[in-house]
Amino acid sequence: MLTLISATLVIAAVLISIPVVVFFIEVVASLGGAEPHDELRTRDTSTGRVAIVVPAHNESSGVVPTIQDIKPQLSSMDQLVVVADNCTDDTATVADLAGAEVVTRNNLAEVGKGFALARGINHLSSDPPDYVVFVDADCRMEKDAIARLVAACERVDRPVQARYLMRSPENSPIDHSFAEFAWIVRNWARPLGLSRLGGPVQLMGTGMIFPWELIRSASLASGHLVEDMKLGLDLAAKGKAPVFLPSAVCLSEFPVSEQGADSQRQRWIQGHIGTMLRTAPRLLVRAIAKGDIDLLFLTLDLLVPPLSLLGLLVATTFLLSCLAALSGLSTAAAIIAFANVLLFVLALLFAWITFGKDVLPARAIASKLPLIARKFALYGQMLLGRRAGKWVRTDRGRSE
Repeated sequence: MLTLISATLVIAAVLISIPVVVFFIEVVASLGGAEPHDELRTRDTSTGRVAIVVPAHNESSGVVPTIQDIKPQLSSMDQLVVVADNCTDDTATVADLAGAEVVTRNNLAEVGKGFALARGINHLSSDPPDYVVFVDADCRMEKDAIARLVAACERVDRPVQARYLMRSPENSPIDHSFAEFAWIVRNWARPLGLSRLGGPVQLMGTGMIFPWELIRSASLASGHLVEDMKLGLDLAAKGKAPVFLPSAVCLSEFPVSEQGADSQRQRWIQGHIGTMLRTAPRLLVRAIAKGDIDLLFLTLDLLVPPLSLLGLLVATTFLLSCLAALSGLSTAAAIIAFANVLLFVLALLFAWITFGKDVLPARAIASKLPLIARKFALYGQMLLGRRAGKWVRTDRGRSE
């Protein structure tokens, strides 16, 4: 019995060391040096025609600034299409008045962002563009982002992902600084590290461009909670893994209500873990069997769970291994678990020094412990059966 416990702890520590090592390597690779070079062209000098597809579900209050960001970056031959998907507000009217081409979709039997994207692609098929960019309705595109994405996509002939960051809204009653740091690690530091290692990156749901011939045949119409991650893995399996373009920047804001923040976080966590459990083993075998380095990169990256969950796993296995060692069992698990703690803490420290000091000051870190506790409670609720079953607009209303 004691031998079985020791073996189980060793296996658990070894399994957790895989995402920890991947996380550490990605962060270390992101440190120092110039970011990947890209060629900036104006939309007038680009050789291709681009269509921007904006899926919008009850986004009448947020879609106008997004349209205003995008329109000046387009040439006369480009298109801006807003898909008003299962809306119960005036999103379609507002988008039309703002100058977008509006496509309305109403199908309560098929709910999900993927269905909205598929509707946009179907709308474009009668006069297809050369490239398609997906932008969320509440996402702000910085100047020249579209031109940079188009130029990069022309150059590599595969999907290109912009740097997508989340920030705290002004006067938010919720302190999002820890979440903002975790987002920077996930969507900037780690993709930058993968890019510098010569690897591809995961798609992030917005600020992503595709060659038409690639996206028109992609499987989009689904209610998958992380349709972007699934799409990137599907394309990687076809030899067209996405690449990272950090100089093209798009921004969004965290919800200002606790209900909205929890709902958003639950969808991300549940979608990531579900995708990892369902697809990672199969993709790992396929990548090794075919010698597909890009697919291997993305599959290993997929094995890294959300930052707080990874921290919880690392800390729990270390604690249990130490207790077992103090009880007279093998110290092997404790040694491996300690190495995991060391690598995880060093990766966090490196990422914080390089990317996170501005959003998460050292003096404020101790005050984030209640937020971490909330995340751990959310994991517990998920394990007890609380699930997010469909794509819905994130509640961005203020708490009473």
